[in-house]
Amino acid sequence: MIIMKTLALLLLLPAAPQDDRVLPAGKVPADGRLQPPKDLNGSFPFEVPATREAWAKRAEEIRHQTRVALGLFPEPERTPLNPRLWGRAERPDFTVDKVAFESVPGHYVTGLLFRPKGKTGKFPAVLSPHGHEGRLWDYGEKGVRRMISEGAERFEKSGRFPQLARCATLARLGCVVFIHDMLGYADSVQIPSPIAHRFAKQRPELDRPDRWGFYSPQAELRMQSILGFQAWNCIRALDFLVSLPEVDASRIGVTGSSGGGTQTILTCALDPRPVVAFPMGMVSTSMQGGCTCENACYLRIGTGNVELTALFAPKPQGMTSANDWTKEMATKGFPELEKLYALLGAKGNLVFRNHVHFPHNYNYVSRSLMYGLFNRHLKLGHEEPIVEEDFEPLTPAEFTVWDDTHPKPASGEDVEVALLRTLAEASDRQIAGLDPAKRREVVSAALDVMVGRRPPPAGAVQREKVEKKDGGDWWRFKDLLRLPDRGEELPVLSFHPKKRAWNGKVVIWVDGAGKAALADTAGGPVPEVARLLDAGFAVLGADLLYQGEFLADGKPLREQPVVRNPREYAGFTYGYNPLLFSRRVHDVLTLVSFVVHDEHAPREVTLVGANGAGPIAAAARARAGAALARTFVDTRGFRFASLKSYRDPDFLPGALKYGDLPAILDLPGSALWLAGEERVPEGARAVAGVSAAVEALLAP
Repeated sequence: MIIMKTLALLLLLPAAPQDDRVLPAGKVPADGRLQPPKDLNGSFPFEVPATREAWAKRAEEIRHQTRVALGLFPEPERTPLNPRLWGRAERPDFTVDKVAFESVPGHYVTGLLFRPKGKTGKFPAVLSPHGHEGRLWDYGEKGVRRMISEGAERFEKSGRFPQLARCATLARLGCVVFIHDMLGYADSVQIPSPIAHRFAKQRPELDRPDRWGFYSPQAELRMQSILGFQAWNCIRALDFLVSLPEVDASRIGVTGSSGGGTQTILTCALDPRPVVAFPMGMVSTSMQGGCTCENACYLRIGTGNVELTALFAPKPQGMTSANDWTKEMATKGFPELEKLYALLGAKGNLVFRNHVHFPHNYNYVSRSLMYGLFNRHLKLGHEEPIVEEDFEPLTPAEFTVWDDTHPKPASGEDVEVALLRTLAEASDRQIAGLDPAKRREVVSAALDVMVGRRPPPAGAVQREKVEKKDGGDWWRFKDLLRLPDRGEELPVLSFHPKKRAWNGKVVIWVDGAGKAALADTAGGPVPEVARLLDAGFAVLGADLLYQGEFLADGKPLREQPVVRNPREYAGFTYGYNPLLFSRRVHDVLTLVSFVVHDEHAPREVTLVGANGAGPIAAAARARAGAALARTFVDTRGFRFASLKSYRDPDFLPGALKYGDLPAILDLPGSALWLAGEERVPEGARAVAGVSAAVEALLAP
């Protein structure tokens, strides 16, 4: 009886802690990534490179990042626009036509086309995307009088409609101007405004592989976003403009305000055709765009709106500040843009006015600055200053695109689902149609953005030796690896052979349980590691971000942290912060760099990814290049397409667009040993599991 009671008491005692900790109990690594994630209201300074060559390299990197983030890499097929123009309205010196064209089959971009009247020849063209006030922004009678009294507007009629006022004036000056609807505004009805701009709650019923909507994990895995689709609509709008016989395609300008300023920045960053731009109300080192339609995964990681604006340099562009998030532009943002333009020998191509006495706007005063800039660089030939004149506002019958003869298309969930399926099928055909070498090149280039890092250079990783233990047949080390430039710190556990001389080979063991998977409860090596040590291998592992010692409460991470925002949208977090999956890949690459550049100069490095860490190891292999001799990946049949939440620790936007895990495994890299897959890529070796991989490593 006494023995039974003693055994019962022993069973109730807490288990002895596993002896794999590097830091004292309760302490987490001094890693900056444990801080709350950055959001759209953070600080986004622009650091100007020292040389033109450095800027050219940086600009191409950011431009590529932008293409991937917007789902435009590789660029989609430019399908027939099938434009329709009708319902002309006449004014003394300009005309207005209603327009609808298909940016992709079945989706209509709607808007108004302003053209000069009484002039002949080829005309410059201006694309004028609007912001969240809408194409038909109306101050109202009282509002416009207040604006006039404050000096923000000049006329009661045209001043009520500032979006249309700039179109009318530019047409009078001799430009063909197209103002088109953002998704869900005015006559763009197929994707309703509550979805495009006010989305707040995930819709599980629209998150299936066969039926998904915007903002769902399925959409993000395919890089489908409202921002990306609106950017494509802008590019297709330029296609429409240059297709007009009266347009001079060598003289193209773009200007928009607020959300239209965001569209102006991105259009001019990606499309080479514009020669002058005026992005209004969004060039700022602070708030980057508060709407779901202004954010996308990856877009502003390591960059921001000022640097995105800089991608248009050295072409001429202008902007003003206001008493909003742009109010510090005179001291934060514009000086850096001015420095870049000076570096490129084009300082005179940049204009800016500080208008902080006005609220957020694109008013008469700001428009006047734009008219002068466009007059000079579109070669309109007018004497300056250019004074905006009044015009008779368009009537509802004149500014409404759809009518009885041209009925508006359907809208709703089925239309949304059909659009995203059309986009996905077109992308899948495009990538599948590439030859294998080109397809690997595309996937690798996309992964450059999705992962965002290669192994750190020699000397970048610092080691702090915490403990060395003699285990008889082996040495056990506990270390902290630091990447000071990035504020990262990893707890590392490693075993080195003692009974047998080191053979110059190292195994980096990455596990879903972290470094604890290397050691038994007594702190010694688990059987697979012990076998490697007996053969002369050294083995090390680490707690990757939010594994092991990164978890203050010791509980496995079920959901990765996201920014505080009432809207459940991945872009509000991963548009500014790397994915947890990507950061864990970074940690593996840190381990690779540490081992490869170690003073003992290992002659061979193997990476093992097991127990849920196989996909991380696969991505690290694709980034590590020649640093690894071989990689073992146990996928357990994992596919990114199976993820149900954008907060899942393995979530990786774009993974499905570029072929899911099999496409990553197919990328060039070290020799590949693979478990958990029914089909093994050509050149890879199938093994039964991690124990079989160890046996293969030990084979002569």
